[in-house]
Amino acid sequence: MSEDSRNSNALTIDHSKDLKFLSFELGGEFYGLDILKIREINGMMDITSVPQTPRFMKGLINLRGKVIPVVDLRLKFGLPEEAYTERTSIIVIEFGTIHGPTQMGILVDKVSEVITINEADVEAAPDFGTRLKSEYIKGMAKTKNIVLIILDIDIILTDEDLTFGPKPAVVPDKQEGKEA
Repeated sequence: MSEDSRNSNALTIDHSKDLKFLSFELGGEFYGLDILKIREINGMMDITSVPQTPRFMKGLINLRGKVIPVVDLRLKFGLPEEAYTERTSIIVIEFGTIHGPTQMGILVDKVSEVITINEADVEAAPDFGTRLKSEYIKGMAKTKNIVLIILDIDIILTDEDLTFGPKPAVVPDKQEGKEA
């Protein structure tokens, strides 16, 4: 390939298709979240536990007067629990629910950086070799000598076990003419 044709190929990259992801580590693997879903990144803070919630639901934080539920993504993905460190971070994301936009914190081992990836460089997720449900994965991209697993946070955090808000009313089954 001539140098001119290599330069010509480099000029045809459509940067309007660049995507930005916040990269973070979890259990030694690198994950990415769409930067448009991120509201803020915080260090570890006091979490108030809530009884009778799934193990991965760590509790609630008070973020400038707003109560935000927090999920330990490590536990959600079935990874072993580890002690939180000074690098542990709470990423506050916003996603849509049937009740409207909802903010939630996700605990990760370490936030890395914002990475720009061209849409053409994102590949479909394989059906093997990952510890999480494949529907959680939007795609995968190789960048800076790492494989970035791009998560679909809307799928992860809209599972029925994360549904907040009013529960449907239970209507007792009454049969006419019979006493209880």
